[in-house]
Amino acid sequence: MLVSQRPEAVLLLADGTVFRGRAIGAMGITTGEICFNTGMTGYQEVFSDPSYTGQIMTMASPHIGNYGVKTGEEESGRLSIAGLVVKKFSQVWSRPGGTGSLDDHLREAGVVGISDIDTRKLVRHIRDHGHQNALISSTEMDLDVLRTKLAEAPDMAGLELSSRVSTRSPYEVGPEDAAFKVALIDFGVKRNIERCLVERGCRVRVFPMVSSLAEVLDWRPDGILLSNGPGDPGAMPVSVALVKEVVASGLPVFGICLGHQLLAESLGMRTEKMHHGHRGINHPIKDLTTGRDEITSQNHGFVVKRSDAEANPTVEITHVHLNDGSIAGIRLKDRPVFSVQYHPEAGPGPYDSRYLFDRFVDQMRAAVSAKRTPQNA
Repeated sequence: MLVSQRPEAVLLLADGTVFRGRAIGAMGITTGEICFNTGMTGYQEVFSDPSYTGQIMTMASPHIGNYGVKTGEEESGRLSIAGLVVKKFSQVWSRPGGTGSLDDHLREAGVVGISDIDTRKLVRHIRDHGHQNALISSTEMDLDVLRTKLAEAPDMAGLELSSRVSTRSPYEVGPEDAAFKVALIDFGVKRNIERCLVERGCRVRVFPMVSSLAEVLDWRPDGILLSNGPGDPGAMPVSVALVKEVVASGLPVFGICLGHQLLAESLGMRTEKMHHGHRGINHPIKDLTTGRDEITSQNHGFVVKRSDAEANPTVEITHVHLNDGSIAGIRLKDRPVFSVQYHPEAGPGPYDSRYLFDRFVDQMRAAVSAKRTPQNA
């Protein structure tokens, strides 16, 4: 099979660094924060993760596209990345049950990308110099023109993005006669979070991020889950206020990634931008409550300030990242509220962290049992 040479493309970083390669996906110009993911597989799930909204994704794995795409493996209803950077891009794909090529998938979604660049060099550059905005172009090669366009791109710090991806109206998944009802507040939820709850006997109602606590409680949930999502948690005061009310409700609460950060903000703990973030499916975490280590899936560019967490008398740090010591999980000492910075639904990735959903279900079971037990029994 002959594959024609693709058009030229250029990747421009905010610090002036230039990479030249070949166009993939849709033709055009795109901007966003440049980042990288160290996962060897699961590119379809990565590209459709709403948490990557506004980011140009660099895949550290050198060969992308060889197994195409498969309907049903997306983490949301659309591709979320702002652009794609790879080394070797395969237009030829082979996979049992596959439904199409990655190139067609990118084109249909309007995602602009570039291949045939030294991604090892790029990843090292991001690691050494930190997060910054970038631009990919396959239609305009004049660097002066592109520098002007790149300068107009907003910085991720201070940017609220969840409103772009949160559901516009509530919907439900799972059996109607489920043992537990979970209200899931959608800041950019991944479908596998919903699946993990349903697998554990939960009926899930997904609420828009603009919902009020009264609307959530009117459904009479047994617990509330705060989902993952994109953007800067420090730029979401309305959501922080909602989460503060959620915590005060007394129901079991579980926060994941952005939900974890919003929980921290609601408790008076600040979040901060990381140098280059954690993104991949091989990040080591220690659960301080059990002493066990786990390999986790992660995707975040912000983190809870350790000094704030250590100074908060109502909070216990439950998980830490073993590479840099950053906070990876917290819980409240006086109520059934906990959260983690990583993705326990882990799709794709190891299943080491699925026990967190079991903990959440156990907390709901205990809360339901306490309601049924007379106070003076």
